[in-house]
Amino acid sequence: MRRGWKMALAWGLRCCRRVLSWVPVLVIVLVVLWSYYAYVFELCLVTVLSPAEKVIYLIFYHAIFVFFTWTYWKSIFTLPQQPNQKFHLSYTDKERYENEERPEVQKQMLVDMAKKLPVYTRTGSGAVRFCDRCHLIKPDRCHHCSVCAMCVLKMDHHCPWVNNCIGFSNYKFFLQFLAYSVLYCLYIATTAFSYFIKYWRGELPSVRSKFHVLFLLFVACMFFVSLVVLFGYHCWLVSRNKTTLEAFCTPVFTSGPEKNGFNLGFIRNIQQVFGDNKKFWLIPIGSSPGDGHSFPMRSMNESQNPLLANEETWEDNDDDNRDYPEGSSSLAVETET
Repeated sequence: MRRGWKMALAWGLRCCRRVLSWVPVLVIVLVVLWSYYAYVFELCLVTVLSPAEKVIYLIFYHAIFVFFTWTYWKSIFTLPQQPNQKFHLSYTDKERYENEERPEVQKQMLVDMAKKLPVYTRTGSGAVRFCDRCHLIKPDRCHHCSVCAMCVLKMDHHCPWVNNCIGFSNYKFFLQFLAYSVLYCLYIATTAFSYFIKYWRGELPSVRSKFHVLFLLFVACMFFVSLVVLFGYHCWLVSRNKTTLEAFCTPVFTSGPEKNGFNLGFIRNIQQVFGDNKKFWLIPIGSSPGDGHSFPMRSMNESQNPLLANEETWEDNDDDNRDYPEGSSSLAVETET
């Protein structure tokens, strides 16, 4: 009976946590809905008097708004990609590993298993990176997220503002969301500024629209400052072909730590996220190359690198035995570690 109560309590806490995790997303949605109302109705339809100006403002606003909401939707609902079955321990290997009490023997078992996989990164101590929760050998750049309770390919961080883990499957969408968010805020601020001045000088009647226009400009400027910093930081990461986690913790390869281990040069680094076809760079559709399990490396020659040699394409990703819970990057309004 007591055990049943404990299980019910644990289930209840998990449900509460899931519900509460959507609160930041709900806040963003409500702010966006209000900004739509304030800009379209209170600014364009009520405050702006010139019909031509109304039309121009509304056309450009809705074009930006569509891409802004589209990329936000994709960031939220594109599920993080997990390592494929090749990296999971078989039932026999799992039993053998768990029944072995000697750490050095366990370590050697993982080394032997990793020889069959395209994994080139290690823990800080040089051991094979293994997730004891998912029971898998972590592919390169894969990490375990304690919020999502799973290993995520090329994990960047867990973001509460999209209630999702940002990784290989949706990093492109997240970057586009930041870019269109900056553009959205900038467009609102620049087009509303002249009317803010007119209200401030008393050139327009002090009606209900005055509050919406003044507050709209304030909110747009506030979000623009924070978003442009975050977007700039992620642009720097893309230019170096790093994830947020790799920026805070240098990846360790079989040859030792190398902070630029995945840096392929500026153009190729961008292509690793957005793909080779430039016409897809601004559109939120999947175009990132590879399968998220293997990545080209700076120091590897063609015979060693599974992406450059004519070898089988593998499908999984990595991290040491640490969890990456919500909230670690000091620059992001998101989470990691």
